[in-house]
Amino acid sequence: MTVFGHKSVKLENSLSESIKGASNQQELFEFAVYDEGSAEKAGYSNYSYWKSTIQAFLNNKIAVFLLGVILFVLLFTSIQPFLPGQIDPNLVNNDGKGMQIINQQPDGTFWFGTNSIGQDLWSRVWAGTRTSITIGFLVALIEAAVGITVGVLWGYVRKLDYIFTEIYNVLDNIPSTIVLILFSYIMKPSVTSLIIGMSLTRWIGMARFIRNQILIIRDRDYNLASRCLGTPTGRIVFRNLLPYLVSVIMLRMALAIPEAIGSEVFITYIGLGLPVDIPSLGNLITTGRSLLTTSLRYQLLFPTVVLSIVTISFYIIGNAFADAADPKNHV
Repeated sequence: MTVFGHKSVKLENSLSESIKGASNQQELFEFAVYDEGSAEKAGYSNYSYWKSTIQAFLNNKIAVFLLGVILFVLLFTSIQPFLPGQIDPNLVNNDGKGMQIINQQPDGTFWFGTNSIGQDLWSRVWAGTRTSITIGFLVALIEAAVGITVGVLWGYVRKLDYIFTEIYNVLDNIPSTIVLILFSYIMKPSVTSLIIGMSLTRWIGMARFIRNQILIIRDRDYNLASRCLGTPTGRIVFRNLLPYLVSVIMLRMALAIPEAIGSEVFITYIGLGLPVDIPSLGNLITTGRSLLTTSLRYQLLFPTVVLSIVTISFYIIGNAFADAADPKNHV
């Protein structure tokens, strides 16, 4: 008998002994029983989109710091009029002899000094910040609401493509500055009229951007499958399309706020902004720009610093949140 023959005999003997031993103790094979709990546990994931987005955003220390700065500015501008010792921003301050305290340098009483008619710049700067931020937020919300709605319909509903394209071609060729100037001439200068004037054409850029993004993802496999299964259009838009665009929408909204504030400063600079009895950063900067080369340059310095902090913070926060909202940056 060969070596292979001896090994085969030994293997058969060992296997038969193992089978006999297993039959005495328990069955050699058992049927696998389906356990629904174990199956769910095996496929479970604790991933959360918004949780991952927040974690990614918190890793950006500069953005987190600037977010704290913006929150502090918003909180302080809200409670500043109710703090003790605050002066009405439109009050003309007089000394004990009835003389106006004009162009007073910053001191213990007037922390930011006074302007050419004796008004407290500390109160006017914070009142102007409150006005400008309000304008910026409302314009950004209107731009987002109208722009996203029109952009989704424009990009997803094929029958509306021609109509919206023609509307876009007409409105986009009208300079927004001209529209804002004409609207300021027609309407009485106020915060409401300024917000409406800015919102008339700002939604166009948002709508065009959203439309282009919708066209990119409209015919992807999961959207085609949803349509084949009879999923309502509204559910496809809100569940399949808009969540994909969260990062870019938040970025454009964050950039729309400082852009609206800058437009308010510009329209005031050319003399068509808010009246002087409504403090705004545009009014303050326009008034202070002529004093840049004098000893009264502080009247331009303080509102410019506040404007720079607000606009730069929103820009950096918007970019950081857009990066954090991108699923590619999640771990």
